[in-house]
Amino acid sequence: MPKGDIVIVFDCGATNVRAIAINSKGSVIASESLPNSPSPDPFYPAYRIWNVEEIWKKMCIASGKVVSRINKGNIAGITVTTFGVDGTLFDKNGKMLYPVISWQCERTNPVMENIGKYIPLVDLYKITGVLPFTFNTINKIIWFTENKPDLTEKSSMFLFMPSIFSYFLTGEMINDTTMAGTSMLTELPSRQFSVEVLDRIGFPAEKFGRIVEPGTLTGTISKKASLETGIKAGTPVVATGHDTQFAIFGSGAEKNQPVLSSGTWEILMVRSENFESGKEQLDLSITTELDSRPGLYDIGCQWIASGIIEWARKTLFGDIKKHVYETMISGAEKVPAGCNGVKVVPKFYEELKGKPEGRITGLTLESTRDEIYRAILESLSQRLADGKEVLEKAGRFRAESILCVGGGSKNRLWNRLRADYTGVPVKIIDQKETTVLGASLFVQAACGNASSPEEAGKAINYKTEIVEPGTR
Repeated sequence: MPKGDIVIVFDCGATNVRAIAINSKGSVIASESLPNSPSPDPFYPAYRIWNVEEIWKKMCIASGKVVSRINKGNIAGITVTTFGVDGTLFDKNGKMLYPVISWQCERTNPVMENIGKYIPLVDLYKITGVLPFTFNTINKIIWFTENKPDLTEKSSMFLFMPSIFSYFLTGEMINDTTMAGTSMLTELPSRQFSVEVLDRIGFPAEKFGRIVEPGTLTGTISKKASLETGIKAGTPVVATGHDTQFAIFGSGAEKNQPVLSSGTWEILMVRSENFESGKEQLDLSITTELDSRPGLYDIGCQWIASGIIEWARKTLFGDIKKHVYETMISGAEKVPAGCNGVKVVPKFYEELKGKPEGRITGLTLESTRDEIYRAILESLSQRLADGKEVLEKAGRFRAESILCVGGGSKNRLWNRLRADYTGVPVKIIDQKETTVLGASLFVQAACGNASSPEEAGKAINYKTEIVEPGTR
């Protein structure tokens, strides 16, 4: 194994394709980013796909620039992270049979709506723990079997997105558990694909091939990939996978410590030894995915958050041209708790339960935009408290604090409200690249620089600000 401590993480997101060099202390020493977006399906122009060849070219360009800025001899290993669920069919010769259907594509909407013709939704959720999102992998597999049965029959392997790029790097076709766990096709306790579910939809389990745990050495950089990426041939490639799981791990979250990723949407997830996937959890919109470590489950819920704040900025504070967010925060800080009767129902967008039901109540002729903005923050803080409670019940634990990362963690008033409404300290993590960091820790361990990803994590100096309840 190489003795260097630099990990190259290829990270494919919905808007950017990146190559990032990060060392064993968690410091990013070089990075390069190129834009990404879905493309029209060449066979159905109204639908959306990911052009993986184009993404691969961008990865190679980004890698070449990153590698030129570092000492190649210090590269310990390589890994790939992407968003969940997406992938496609390959034949026995390694040829991709159809473009990768994007999670943003609407072709699978009717599949999810009619999933009951294959298996009752309550039963499917009980087995897999994954909420019935229209973009789930199960819907893509069914779309293939219903619309492209010849390709399904011809296929030898379904590869998820990280595995596709790992295949381009190594020539090896291997899927990982964290991506499998987003598919709505796996059994939670076994960390394997559900034969019952796959039998119901008529897709053989063997077409997913060997499923490996994160931190598994899946191959080495091929000579062809070396020429394309600038990375030395023979460099180890290590499985990681779904970005969310590695963001949680990279945040430093311990077992039973919820992590709030606050952006346009807020995602609250916790690593727990327990889970529940009954009708109650389905009705509460709880999703459960496989953690990056065996024996743990990532229980989560989500809601729109900063998307509502952006609506308030544009609608109520459009006249403020400079320091608009500070103006919004400082104004809201002067408003008393309860916002003089103004209340907000923050259901401006509901993914699973039909039409949005957002509303503002309690307005009078004296109501101000500062009251409305604070009411938004209070309602979102209550939503966090509700989310914390349902996760505690599903995972059978009691949270002692909440870690907070992302752009929404920079709002001081919001952080105080979060602590007050949840009744526990909110710890603000000053770590922008939690996905990349988390994935890199698995590579450090796989390449012999640490005995485990957890041991590798001890080298990271997390800068944490703690906001205690009762400070608003």
